[in-house]
Amino acid sequence: MTDLAIKAIRGGYPNAEEIVKGIDLQVSAGDLAVIIGPNGAGKSTFLKLVAGLLQPSQGEVHLRSEALPLGNAQIACSKGMSFVPQERNVFASLTVRENLEMGGYLLRRGVKERIEEQLARFPLLRTRLRDRAGSLSGGQRQVLAMAVALMTRPGVLLLDEPTAGLSPTAADAIFALVRDLAKSGLAVLMVEQNALLALEYGTTGLVLVAGRKIREEAAASLLADDEVRHLFLGRRDHRQASVNPAH
Repeated sequence: MTDLAIKAIRGGYPNAEEIVKGIDLQVSAGDLAVIIGPNGAGKSTFLKLVAGLLQPSQGEVHLRSEALPLGNAQIACSKGMSFVPQERNVFASLTVRENLEMGGYLLRRGVKERIEEQLARFPLLRTRLRDRAGSLSGGQRQVLAMAVALMTRPGVLLLDEPTAGLSPTAADAIFALVRDLAKSGLAVLMVEQNALLALEYGTTGLVLVAGRKIREEAAASLLADDEVRHLFLGRRDHRQASVNPAH
């Protein structure tokens, strides 16, 4: 069953030229769909349109076959979609525990149980529960941001540049965690500038150029395509991925 179905989404920012120009996409449980493309291609804008943070001018977003009202992030969240932005994705002045509690603000009960779920999933957070989020490393903050997003037990997780500003070792670790989340049954849609590394972990790859989808195929196929690598991905030395996101 398709968990997330996007049909002909168009739009951008108010009073500005349309950025995203009609994109279709389907993501199912277990998928890690990676959106890549040059700067200015509309990748993050597309993700915000899907999440309801921007109002599309046209299109449909379906969550488990249910049509979502466009431009309404709160309803999207309540129906099972979570979005992790690139920046300001944790409350720096609050402790790790307080951030997790904020992630459960829509819940009427069971917040402590949900926190325990995240601590079991991301053990490094247990040792930092009383620390302010602003004291965490970049990789640790990304782990916390994902844990906060997962407090509502979403079926669909949207990630905007989760490795931005991280060291190569920390980026590998974050991608490994995201891959494991998809394998656990989540449908994951991720925008990444670190395209070559993202495709190493992804199941499906989409190439956006000027707001349009020009390629969609298996991530491994895109990774092996010399033209795609030359145009969008650059070069990266293959190395064994780290599993420690503490850097």
